Amino acid sequence: MKNLSDIFFTKIDAMARWASAKSMWPLSCGLSCCAIEMMHAASSRIDLDRFGCLFRSSPKQADLMIIAGTITKKMLPQLLTLYEQMLSPKYVIAMGSCAISGGLYAESQDVISNISEYLTIDAMVQGCPPPPEKLTEAILYLQSRVIKRPSST
Repeated sequence: MKNLSDIFFTKIDAMARWASAKSMWPLSCGLSCCAIEMMHAASSRIDLDRFGCLFRSSPKQADLMIIAGTITKKMLPQLLTLYEQMLSPKYVIAMGSCAISGGLYAESQDVISNISEYLTIDAMVQGCPPPPEKLTEAILYLQSRVIKRPSST
């Protein structure tokens, strides 16, 4: 039989994971046309607020980075700096074909064609541009992964 303190801390850990998942605060990195769809997801029709997603403008307050659009070599250092300033645990969603694989501009010398070489991507939203409902699905998927992640102890 388990020790009573182990059961108690397991329940607190599960509650903390649930609270963390239900209060993801995304840092918006809208770099091109996919940013319009990301803004649409925060509007009244889709309303990401009801899922606990309140967009933040400071990386120190955010735990989810949504990269929406084309990532150029000039923008990559700033993007990585923002990611490093976020508190742990932190998650990344790549939104749109350009953010995932360079999209239409993959052959350009100034476009990053594979963001997963620089950051760990937790969820990808396919499309050019992807509909806001797909971003909502990715956030719900990420929330379920956070709730189910194993305990740190």
